[in-house]
Amino acid sequence: MLAYRHAFHAGNHADVLKHIVLVALLRHLNHKEKGWRCVDTHAGAGGYSLKSGYAHQGREHASGIGRLWPLRGDPSLPPLLADYLALVEQFNGSPTLGQYPGSPALARLLQREQDQLRLYELHPTDHKILASYLGSVPGAEVKMADGYASLKAVLPPPTRRGLTLIDPPYELKTDYAKTLAALREALTRFADGIVLIWIPQLALLEAAQLPQRLKASAQGHAKKGWLHARLTVQGTTDARGYGLLGSSVFVANPPHTLAAALRKLMPLLAAELGQDSAAGWVVEEG
Repeated sequence: MLAYRHAFHAGNHADVLKHIVLVALLRHLNHKEKGWRCVDTHAGAGGYSLKSGYAHQGREHASGIGRLWPLRGDPSLPPLLADYLALVEQFNGSPTLGQYPGSPALARLLQREQDQLRLYELHPTDHKILASYLGSVPGAEVKMADGYASLKAVLPPPTRRGLTLIDPPYELKTDYAKTLAALREALTRFADGIVLIWIPQLALLEAAQLPQRLKASAQGHAKKGWLHARLTVQGTTDARGYGLLGSSVFVANPPHTLAAALRKLMPLLAAELGQDSAAGWVVEEG
């Protein structure tokens, strides 16, 4: 698990989907003055250079945020995409795409004085970078600890308003069971709290089964139901059966407007980020 570095994948199509939805959920929480707590179980380094280092080597961002970057400022863009692109530009501080904000950075851009960040990262190098970036921010706590196990200590937040992001690397098959258990833990402690889970789309049984298991677990436990949105970008794996075909996000207790907003957005994402004729999308709710 500690071999995983998200920097290799920063800004790819999976980050795009996950972060668009994260921004939409935090914007929803910001509609009310009462503070919220954002818990990130696998926070990473917080932000990533696209001009050097790991991200530059793989250049996965070129087929993700890189394809969408020229669209910013287009008045016809779906609001969810326009908002996300504006925040990425704000993080860069210029119209040049040289840096990519991870989930903690996007949460920080939307954090108000009354809001809290609880960020967990086990990789020592990424934790050090994240702590130097956000460790001294008022309302933020950065810990080198197991994010799954930490949910007991941070849920529910005192304000009873918040979002839990569960985004493991899934390099170990145990992450699938741990993610399902974490959803149950979060909803048991905070039944009306928002939970956002990222899921890889792989030629792997555990990956295919996880969305169905999450739906079953949320049914009857999430007070406001669930939403599942999948973006497929390609239909083929490599010769060994490896390769990310796309990804999806599962949201427990989504805002009631999110499904409709995503249905307007997903055709554009599939068209812009798709890599072959298998590109497509699904938005379902229950």
